[in-house]
Amino acid sequence: FTTEKTKMETETTTTQSYSEQWYWDERYTNESDPFDWYQNYASLAPLINLYVPHRPHPVLVIGCGNSAFSEGMVDDGYEDVVSIDISSVVIDAMVKKYSDRPQLKYLKMDVRDMKAFGDASFDAVIDKGTLDSILCGSNSRQHSTQMLEEQLMNKLYRVLKDKGVYILITYGAPDYRLRLFKDSCSWTTKLHVIDKSSLETSKWELTKPIPLDTEGSSVESAIGKSPDVHYIYVCIKDESLKREADSA
Repeated sequence: FTTEKTKMETETTTTQSYSEQWYWDERYTNESDPFDWYQNYASLAPLINLYVPHRPHPVLVIGCGNSAFSEGMVDDGYEDVVSIDISSVVIDAMVKKYSDRPQLKYLKMDVRDMKAFGDASFDAVIDKGTLDSILCGSNSRQHSTQMLEEQLMNKLYRVLKDKGVYILITYGAPDYRLRLFKDSCSWTTKLHVIDKSSLETSKWELTKPIPLDTEGSSVESAIGKSPDVHYIYVCIKDESLKREADSA
């Protein structure tokens, strides 16, 4: 029992460290091989192409780690991909690795403090697990809302252009994640799903949105209870919704 309790405490401590820079610096110091959280670019490309069709326009990839995702985007024709991560260790490595590819830019930055970027700088922000990492940390509710909150400076909503998209790939089901979006900014939200496994065949059509009501209760009837999928939320920044709310 003592051994099992110690193991559980260790796993909990590690999970809570996912939002901390020191954890990722240490991890990337010891694990330098490229790794993609959740999904690689090839598996998500049809959806990215659907919602981010204008390849010359700037795209921001947050919590990039040493993933080859941004490289995949550039190989697919995207011309301006900015990737940020909280870890200086991994950013230094990625800057060196891609020094000959000007379309790929890597910056050491915390997504909760993006004052280096001007308003409406990007057509799209892509998040593959970064929000999940923040939710694992201490004060998770405060930090996740802080990342999405319109009124707080230098966050995702601010750096997106009107009608720009925040694409979140996550394990978080709609009954929880939708509350985060509703509590923060003026988004029009669509939901897609993709199998967690890397099988070539899938019962889900990636580019076809899942019916989504306000609370997310429609999702279970469409795809079943506890499906083995990653949820992909496509949140479209809509300033007209904000203007309507302000005038109400």
